[in-house]
Amino acid sequence: MTRPHAAHPACRPADSTDPNPGSPSSQASTSGAPTPAPGVDAPAPASAPALAHTPLPKVRAHLDATLGAPARTWLGRALDEAAAHPGLHGPISVWELRLAEAGRRCGAEHADAVRVLILHAARADPTALTRVYFQGTAAERRAVLQALPHLVPGPDALPLVEDALRTNDTRLVAAALGPYGARHLDAHAWRHAVLKCLFTGVPVGEVTDLDRRARADPELARMLDDYAAERTAADRPVPADLHRVLTLTRSAPAEPRTDRSHGEES
Repeated sequence: MTRPHAAHPACRPADSTDPNPGSPSSQASTSGAPTPAPGVDAPAPASAPALAHTPLPKVRAHLDATLGAPARTWLGRALDEAAAHPGLHGPISVWELRLAEAGRRCGAEHADAVRVLILHAARADPTALTRVYFQGTAAERRAVLQALPHLVPGPDALPLVEDALRTNDTRLVAAALGPYGARHLDAHAWRHAVLKCLFTGVPVGEVTDLDRRARADPELARMLDDYAAERTAADRPVPADLHRVLTLTRSAPAEPRTDRSHGEES
């Protein structure tokens, strides 16, 4: 029997989007970008899934071509420190301190990419990622979610995705629905995550693998129809993205591709 979608935790409003707001970023950025106020993080130019999909050497090359000399020097030193001392040393590792400094040192628009590179250099495992996620600011949590497909091959970090989907922070929700969430969320949780996007205004274009997972899904179609009916009955507009997903749910499953290189017919 299908559980009603309103009961799922991803659909319930959270008490707080960031239980630990703020970061030590009171000094001017060496990248020349303005420093955000404590607890505020400017959105990165690329979406969370885009960063999660991008090979890390390309991320590093982009930063090297974009950052000013002081920021490039700081980043190189931070990555070297993380690679040399990847584990936990004392109450907090030096590379975890560098995560907190990333926005101040390299600019808020580059902080996500810098943090992902530091996490990768430190070879952060699910235990370390969980510690950083729950002790960090919303910006640091987002970086952890973006780093998951680069660092965790299996479902060990899925609780972090589930936690992000319980928040009302749209940037965390979008990051949670990158390639790691697309790979490991089960059908029930994934459907409710799509609804969460509609509730909170996250564009469904941020949802990795949406076309494949939503296609020919009658249960998701039912949930979307119910949500649209609720909005209409309350004289509220139905999000345009709902119609996009609903069209996918009513599409035929994609036919397997044939391999013409082996002489098979299409």
